[in-house]
Amino acid sequence: MHYQLRDQHGAAHSVGYLMLAAAPAVFLTGIVLPDEHPLGWVVTISITCVFTACVGSMARWRPARLPRVWWLIAPFLATVSIAGLNFVSHDATAGSQLFYLWPVLYAANFLSHRNAAITLVLVSAGHAAVAFTSLTPSRALADWISVTVALSLTGFLVASLRTRNDRLREVLESQALADPLTGVANRRAFDAELVRSVARARRGGESLAMLTVDIDHFKQINDTWGHAVGDQALQAIAAALRGVARRDEDVVARLGGDEFAVLLRTDALGAQRAADEVRAALPGGSPGLSIGIALFPEHASTPAELTGASDAALYEAKEQGRGRTALAV
Repeated sequence: MHYQLRDQHGAAHSVGYLMLAAAPAVFLTGIVLPDEHPLGWVVTISITCVFTACVGSMARWRPARLPRVWWLIAPFLATVSIAGLNFVSHDATAGSQLFYLWPVLYAANFLSHRNAAITLVLVSAGHAAVAFTSLTPSRALADWISVTVALSLTGFLVASLRTRNDRLREVLESQALADPLTGVANRRAFDAELVRSVARARRGGESLAMLTVDIDHFKQINDTWGHAVGDQALQAIAAALRGVARRDEDVVARLGGDEFAVLLRTDALGAQRAADEVRAALPGGSPGLSIGIALFPEHASTPAELTGASDAALYEAKEQGRGRTALAV
């Protein structure tokens, strides 16, 4: 999304610490150090310091009290404030320009690339307004170009590092939630998806089927043909299960060893048909499958109950001679 905020917790800390540090810094440079103290200037700086300290304290310790839009407009307000103070004080020194680093870094790290670009444009325009009214034209032009280029490169570097870190995190999260052998979800991911799927089915008044799948005599396959053949069997079965999980909300997972689970947004007839399709999709010579089916809300009202009912149906399928499908009662 173009205006999405990422990591509100980090954004709150960034805003809070900056404003708490900015309040005494503005007071020192605006009132204490200058030789002249016009009344209007003193009042303006004092109000600015009090406002900055109050909002900074709230951002640091009570961030929930600030509206979400605040975190999106914070770099723009900071840029306008910095440019305004520099313009009024006719301060185009390097020290005053360094304050622009914060809105640039904040936008590049916490906001979208579009917002970061808008912030850079606003910073460049704000500094131009100060430089061209405080310096000679040639010096102002050189100073404006230097500051704009330096801040743009800084923002680009931070945004690039952020994008790289985001991609790395996505890869790590995917690896943490996927079974490395078959590529389907692992037990951790399945447990989370089960809770979400049951909640979604409850809200929509839909039926949710859970198929628990067990490979018949899998230990014998490993003992007779070796683990490499056993791994191939697991991969073939995972592929067959993915073939029946056609909707975006459907989930296929390897729970561990030779046990799989499938969540399908369908009724009993659809679940039975899916079990038949899985068997038909397996190549000749593949091991047999015992499958237990349970449905929400017909057989369970919670995720734990749905898992228990599907496990009980799987046990019933094994008791009946394996290689078959049993429906929970």
